[in-house]
Amino acid sequence: MLSGVKHAILVGATPPVGFFAYPGKPSTLLPADAQVHVLARPDQDLAAALADLADALAAPAAKAPSYRAAAPATGAISTDAFGQSLSALLPEGAIVADESITFGRSLLAATHGAAPHDWLQVMGGAIGGGMPLATGAAVGAPGRRVVNLQADGSAMYTLQALWTQARERLDVTTVIFSNRKYAILLHELANVGANPGRTALDMLDIGSPDLDFVKLSNAMGVEAARADTMADFNDLFALANRRAGPFVIELTTA
Repeated sequence: MLSGVKHAILVGATPPVGFFAYPGKPSTLLPADAQVHVLARPDQDLAAALADLADALAAPAAKAPSYRAAAPATGAISTDAFGQSLSALLPEGAIVADESITFGRSLLAATHGAAPHDWLQVMGGAIGGGMPLATGAAVGAPGRRVVNLQADGSAMYTLQALWTQARERLDVTTVIFSNRKYAILLHELANVGANPGRTALDMLDIGSPDLDFVKLSNAMGVEAARADTMADFNDLFALANRRAGPFVIELTTA
């Protein structure tokens, strides 16, 4: 994606790196001949720096993007269908904490037409960050609905965040994508050219027995329900976002 880039301008960021080590591949993501320019450091006023740049370039004022209400998807569950429903049903002013991992690679683009919202992206390298991220967002922004898009494998690292949400009565809707495997780790095995055997693959399978996130959520004091179709999800998601407090939707994607 970054091939051909000649200039990288950093605004409160560091040069992009890959945190997985692949054999024969560099960990730096920019081309070797790309020049890196720092417009503003993380400790500086980033908005002011961008405004000064716009003034220096006599750039015209940007218009706020418009959004249109799409119709929620129906039928079988898929990434595209979920993205359509999320875009249609996401409440205005919502905060999305995204650790959807393999299921959600295209969800950010799918919500360009959604009502105005903030998107908190898990940057990788810290599996299980989505639930604590959503919990912190709800504490820090009372009155706004937080939507946690959460892979099932990484959810098991920090499931206790649901208890905090129940205890503090936080307005968090958690959608758990239940494919019953650590799909991202299977992807990384393929990237390094591994040919795992049955024992290794069993370590990446979180079925047998299957996890029941409805019961797990209830045990933490959080109301929950399972959705097996997009129509089920649409109804549950609208319900969860209208009510106060946390709610978990287990979306079966396996």
